[in-house]
Amino acid sequence: MDKKEILRHVDHTLLKPYSTWAEIQKICEESIENETASICIPPAYIRRIAETYGDKINICTVIGFPLGYNSTAVKVYEVQQAIADGANEVDMVINIGDVKNGDFDKVTAEIRALKEAAGSHILKVIVETCYLTEEEKIRVCGCVTEGGADYIKTSTGFGTDGARIEDIRLFKEHIGPNVKMKAAGGVKTREDLEMFLEAGCERIGTSSALKLLQD
Repeated sequence: MDKKEILRHVDHTLLKPYSTWAEIQKICEESIENETASICIPPAYIRRIAETYGDKINICTVIGFPLGYNSTAVKVYEVQQAIADGANEVDMVINIGDVKNGDFDKVTAEIRALKEAAGSHILKVIVETCYLTEEEKIRVCGCVTEGGADYIKTSTGFGTDGARIEDIRLFKEHIGPNVKMKAAGGVKTREDLEMFLEAGCERIGTSSALKLLQD
């Protein structure tokens, strides 16, 4: 798998809370030069990026990030604001407390509400696999599918662990045919990038893809 093909699936990511505009500009320019799938950046930078780079760049941002326990109404507003500012894709974090309480109908309803707010824009659902049992992972596959989301995503990168290949294989067995997969967090080598893509991921979220792919 060549570098260009890999980068076509990468959400070039910078989500550190102390990210500066200079650092954001750097990943924007890297994304344009290397034709990554998107940049994934904090919501506060969306409008400035859109005004600076226009349609040269595909903007992804995060919703309810990184803990997921905001109310649904707050998350819906975040989606609406992000899209109004110029984002094309939003990655939401589920309410993990609802999962632990067995309130899977609430999880599904929240995903559905955010997809309705996103409309034709892409919604990815971060389930934060490091906190879930295997049975919970299977159940949230159903929530993501029934809620109408476009992607299921493994991790925020801020939890106790990141993407694992066994979770991608589990997702593949239990998501619906219209749901794609994104691996994020802990992608540390070129071999990791290739492994997740070959396992069926359409996207990989990482801040280090360009470094990993240097010849």
